[in-house]
Amino acid sequence: MVKVRLRAGFTSLVTGLSSASHRRRDRVIVAASTECYPELPMMDALAKLLDLEYSSVELTIKESNRELTPSGVLADLDQAIDTCRNTRRLQICSYDVDIDVACPEYYEQFAAICKLAKATKVVSVTVPAGELGTPFNEEVERLRKLVDLATLEGVVVSIRTQIDRLSEDPDTVSVLCDNVEGLGLSFDPSVYICGNFAGRDYDKLLKYVSHVYMRDTSKEEFQVRIGKGEVDYGRLVGALRNLRYNRALSVHVRPLPDTDHMSEMRKIRLLLESLL
Repeated sequence: MVKVRLRAGFTSLVTGLSSASHRRRDRVIVAASTECYPELPMMDALAKLLDLEYSSVELTIKESNRELTPSGVLADLDQAIDTCRNTRRLQICSYDVDIDVACPEYYEQFAAICKLAKATKVVSVTVPAGELGTPFNEEVERLRKLVDLATLEGVVVSIRTQIDRLSEDPDTVSVLCDNVEGLGLSFDPSVYICGNFAGRDYDKLLKYVSHVYMRDTSKEEFQVRIGKGEVDYGRLVGALRNLRYNRALSVHVRPLPDTDHMSEMRKIRLLLESLL
């Protein structure tokens, strides 16, 4: 059993947020990312998720999007709020934010996105960890600034476990989260099945988790058809339940060649809901 050991500051922040905008959520929910339909405009992706009977969605904010970009949020926050309030009855569980760290307005864009999150009653914002080779102290400084900006708006910022990023190493993740008060983790178990640190025990990371990404993965392929990989959904959900995790399991399944994508999306939703 994974033991609970949350840092005091992070615990108080999450508790306060839970008692405010997330009072109605008392259990884990199954959501899906708009990145499951990367070729579709946001509204078309939302329509697909509604057809599949999802009730919650994670919206991606990046410059390659058609409707929702970091620069666009900064330039016209009111328009971004209107866009995010028109989600066809889907509840937004989180924002997945990708801003070029070389952008001169990097922190201004992130601050605007945090204002968007507050206005749309979203607690969770995910950002990438630094690229491999980023000096550790530089990464800590960047993440502390992001956490400070997010905290001003009542938002929890999390780094995502990703291959070829600092967060691919579970030991580095632990050190980052311990050194950046209030930083959460958007946990993707596939990274520790197929990545450079495949086979590493990830239990020690679960105490930091504030968001989860789900698909199926084999040792050879980052994404495979649901049921053909090695993700132990039951073990992960059980460990999170022991830690009183009550946020989202966000499906992040991209189209595969010669595969019925809608069927895969439906299959993983039903699988995850059966475990809750």
